[in-house]
Parts: sequence; C-alpha cells; structure tokens
Amino acid sequence: MAKATFLLILGFLPGVALAQTPKAELLCRPTGTDFIYDCTIRISRGGKPLEGAQLTVGADMPSMPMAHNVRPRKARPGARPGEYVVRLDLEMLGEWAVKLRLAGPVRDQLILHYEFDSKGATPVKR
Repeated sequence: MAKATFLLILGFLPGVALAQTPKAELLCRPTGTDFIYDCTIRISRGGKPLEGAQLTVGADMPSMPMAHNVRPRKARPGARPGEYVVRLDLEMLGEWAVKLRLAGPVRDQLILHYEFDSKGATPVKR
C-alpha cells in the first residue's frame, strides 16, 4: 500500500512543479538612441502575475557570449501586477539571450532569446 501511495504522489509532482515555474514575456521598444530599448517584463507563476520579486536583468549574444554582454541591472516594478521595467543598452542588433534573475517570493533564473532590431524585440523560435 505504501509503495502504491508513493508512486501515486510521485506521478503528480511533475505537474505541480510545472505549475509553479515562473514564465516571462519581454516587450521592448526602441528609445530613438541606437541599441537602447525600454523594456517591460511580464512575469507570471501558476498563471498569476508574480508580484514583489526583485528582478535583475542582463544579456549576452549567444553567437558571441564573451564579446558582447550587458552588465546586469535591477528592474523596477511596472504599472501592473507582475510587470517590471528596465532599460537595456545593447551593443548591437541581433539575437540576445536576456537573463532574468528572480529573488523574493521565488528564486529562479529565466533565459529569454529575443531578436532585437530597429522596431523592438521579437521572441526567437527554437
């Protein structure tokens, strides 16, 4: 009986873990100065906005990680629950791996791959 209960509980754990994994979306618009973007990051956890997080944002180019990188900066809370804002000062256009380090109600790191161009940023399809 104990073995069956253990297997039953173990079967539910992956779903629970996935529901608690934070998810993030990046919305960036150019500022009018080359390679500088004002970004809003929307973070949710379990389908609800993640509020009260301390968020640090950095970036590097996957094709040249040692050559082009952005020193991490602290984001500040945005206008809505689960939103955080930060200004990214990139070194060039192209694909960037935006690294989000979360602290506070949850500790995690998320890496978002986005293509930055003169219009803003779009997610890279993998």
